[in-house]
Formats: sequence, C-alpha cells, structure tokens
Amino acid sequence: MPSKPAPIKKSPAKKAAVKAPEPAPAPEPEPAPVEAPPAEAPVEAAPAEAAPAEAVPAEVPAEVPAEAPADAAPAEASEEAPAAEAAAPAAEDGAAAPAADSPADAAPAEAAPVEEPPKAPTPPPTPVPTSAPLSVLVEDVTGTSLTITWTPPETIGDFGLDGYTIEYCKKGSTDWVVANEELTPANRYCIKGLTTGDLIDVRVVAVNPGGRSEPATLSEPVPIHEIVDRPKIRMPRHLRARIVKQVGNQLNLVIPFNGKPNPVVSWLKDGEPLDPKRANVRNSTRDSILFIRTAKREDSGIYQITVKVDSFEDKATITLQIVELPGPPASITLVDTWGFNVALEWTPPKDNGNTEITGYTIQKADQKTGDWFTVLENYHRLNATVSDLIMGNSYIFRAFTENKVGKSEECAVTKEAATIQKTGIVYKPPEYKEHDFSEAPKFTTALSDRAATVGYTTKLLCSVRGCPKPKVEWLKNQMVIGEDAKYRQISNQGVCSLEIRKPCTFDGGVYTCRAKNAQGEATVSCKLEVKQVIIPEADKEKGK
Repeated sequence: MPSKPAPIKKSPAKKAAVKAPEPAPAPEPEPAPVEAPPAEAPVEAAPAEAAPAEAVPAEVPAEVPAEAPADAAPAEASEEAPAAEAAAPAAEDGAAAPAADSPADAAPAEAAPVEEPPKAPTPPPTPVPTSAPLSVLVEDVTGTSLTITWTPPETIGDFGLDGYTIEYCKKGSTDWVVANEELTPANRYCIKGLTTGDLIDVRVVAVNPGGRSEPATLSEPVPIHEIVDRPKIRMPRHLRARIVKQVGNQLNLVIPFNGKPNPVVSWLKDGEPLDPKRANVRNSTRDSILFIRTAKREDSGIYQITVKVDSFEDKATITLQIVELPGPPASITLVDTWGFNVALEWTPPKDNGNTEITGYTIQKADQKTGDWFTVLENYHRLNATVSDLIMGNSYIFRAFTENKVGKSEECAVTKEAATIQKTGIVYKPPEYKEHDFSEAPKFTTALSDRAATVGYTTKLLCSVRGCPKPKVEWLKNQMVIGEDAKYRQISNQGVCSLEIRKPCTFDGGVYTCRAKNAQGEATVSCKLEVKQVIIPEADKEKGK
C-alpha cells in the first residue's frame, strides 16, 4: 500500500482532467475494449486501498467508477498504441493511483472540498552542549593553591549555560579530581589544598542541559610552589615627614606594602619592641596599621617597620612627635624702674611641651584696678622694657610661654610691684597776661523796614554784642516804649526782639533799639508801616 492515500494527491488528478477531453474527438472503437480492462482494475483497487485512510471521501469514488469506464472508453480508445503500452507497465508497478484520482477528484470538486488531517505537533529540539571555554590562564600560584581564569565559550546556544566544572590531575596520574562541588558561574576559580612541588594539569568544562562541553585545558602543567616577590614598603607621602600630634589625640597610621608570599611584619620603637599597652599593630597581607588610642608624650620617638620575605626585607622609619602646651617661664624679675619705664627679665620654661618655644606674652596690671593688659605678644627675647606707665601708679607684671600648640596655661608673676614715683617733678603753670574783654555795644544785625497788616501780630529783630552785657531799650518815634502791654520785649544771648500784638494804623512809625553799657551806646532803627485791608463794595454786599 502507498504511504499516503491516493485521493489526497490532487495535482495529478487535475492534470488528468484537463488532458482527458483533448483526444475525445478522435473515434477509435477497436482499441478501446482492449485497453479498458486494465484501466478498470486500478480504479476499483484504488478506492479500496484508500478507504481505511479516509472514510468519507472513499464513498464518492466507489459510486463514480461504475460510470467512469463507459465515458472514458472513447477517450482511451482514441489514444495511440504507444500511449496504451506505456499505461500498462505503469499499472503493473502500482502507479494506477493517479488514474483513479481523476474520477475521485472530479466528484469532490463538484460536491465539497476534502479537509486535510491535522498536523502532528513539532517535537522540541534536542539539547546541545556548548562549545569549549576559551583562554584558560594561570593568574596566581602559591604553595597550596592555584588560581585560574578563562573566558566563556564562543557558542552557548539556546539552552544557556549553567556553570563550569574545574578539574585537575597530578602529573603522571590519569585520575581527574573535581575541584568545585557545585557549578561556578564565575570565570575565575582558586583551587586550594594542593601540595607544594606537584605538577598540576587543569581543565575547565562548561555545563548546560545538553551536557558537558569539550574541556579547555592549560597549555602545560603548572608547578605548585610559592613565587617569591621582594618585599617593598610603599610609604605614603604624608608619613615621610615628621608627624606631630597633640597629647590626647588618636593615632592611626596605615603602611601599605608588597611582598609574596605573605611578608612577616615587625615594629620597633627607638630600637626596642613596642609596648602592647601603648600601641597596637594590625597586620594584613597588604598593609600594617599602627594604632594608639590616646597619645602621650612618651609615645614620641622613631618607629621602624620591617617587612621580611625569606631572606629579603625592607625597612622604613616614622618619626612621631607628641606635643602639648608649654610650662610657664621659670621666673620673672623686675630689674629697674626709672621715669615712666620698667625693665624686666625672665628665664625659659622648664617644660617646652616637647616642641620649640615660639615666643612670650607679657602683661601688666595696675594694683588699683587689678585688670590685666597685654603689652608684648610673640616676643622672642628674655628681657624687655615696658614704657608709658602712669605716674604715681604701682604695677605688677606676668609672663606666658608660647609654642606651636598655644599659650601656657600658667604664668610667672613678679614678686615686687613697680611704683612710678612723683619726686623730682614740679609743675609750674605758665603765666598768662589777663585779657581785657570790655567792649562797647555793637549791633551785628540791624533792624530792617517792615510792612504789617492791621490785626496781625508782627515782630522786629536785631542782634547786639558788648562787654559787659549791654542794657537794651526800644523806642517808638524817639519815645521809650517802656512796659506797655501791647509790646513784648525779649533779649536773649544778644538777640533782641520786639513783638507788636495786633497792630493798628496808629502803630506805624520809626522804631529804634538802643543798647548801652559802661563802654558806650549804640542804636539801630527801622520803619514799620501798618496797612489797612480794603474790602471791595461787592464783597461787602455779599457779606450782608
């Protein structure tokens, strides 16, 4: 039986349906009965074989073949003998299915299309391992470990990469030992627990759902031994100079170094081992830390660090200076006193605070008030002269010491007070000729003519000087005004004024101010005109 049912093959049937009508006009009845029996046999056989594959389409071809041979006989009879001979061998080889397709396809074309069977689901692809990792290299070797690196495989595929397995084998052995119990996703691994002196072959295998990849192996075995790197102290720049810290400060010095295998670090202070009660040392494979929690004066000195690998070593020194405030001067003495000056001397302090003295501060205080004032600051000598003191006062003096930290908390004070004497100085006031300030009256500001309005108060002003103080009088038309209530006379600091209250037309005239004293007399006059306000007749009528 064919692998697929004959009715499904539609293309040969369509070609047969097209070619069948072409030779129909040529009548040849004699060869038709000879050729017809072989053609009927495959027609009947084809539906029988196709029936199990497709139940519904098989019924249609079963009815059609009864009439098909009668109609097809003239067509087949019209064909030439070579065509009939070619069809006979084809029927013998099992190729009669295309002949049977023509009537089978013709019927469904008129009735309904044949549905194709559903396709089977595509099976999932088979997992495939990745390609081998690349570039396996040695990164570091110690006496008991080997560190290698590699790059990911060039081809990973759709199934990804779960991780890597690292295996090693000793030279001369065929047993490969798995170094990592679990897959590692990194591209670097350190194989530990090796024996010094062994030759080790290492390979890396990539693992995914498809299995293990081809291994990537080191180009040559690696000897396990310690690689000696000469020790070298990399002293920071700020630690190369003298380190100055104040008492009570915390000290934390980090000294980095290089060396392989791990160097042995040791510290000395002034050639002696460190006191663990005063300084702590913390060492690592890359640096050493000197830690002092609370610095004291006795921590000052030269610290030496030694880094040693086998027979190689490197040394470096650190100078540490712990400073504090200085002590006061040992003493201060009053040397001499003359005029308004005092000479002082003092001695350096016994304790300079572990650093050089930068100067002295000198202060004075009057015994009457007890207030201290600075007279000298940042003074470098051990003697000084204090001047501009006040006569008759007594002074005491004190001195402070200064260094880089600051000014000493205590001071040295003079035991005796310096008194500025008054003896030998007599004050003679200068003799001055008494000046005669007598002066006859003189008007510095004269009266000026004025015009006033009836009913509006007006004032006349002038100023006069003289010694002794002159007496001032006011006159109207050469008549003394006197104590008239209508007039108000005022004279203050040489300014003279005459106030005329609500003057009328009769108050106009010539007013004179006269000043007299023992030295003489002076007068000044002015003319006052009092005007009447004239109201027009039209305004008078409106007022009524």
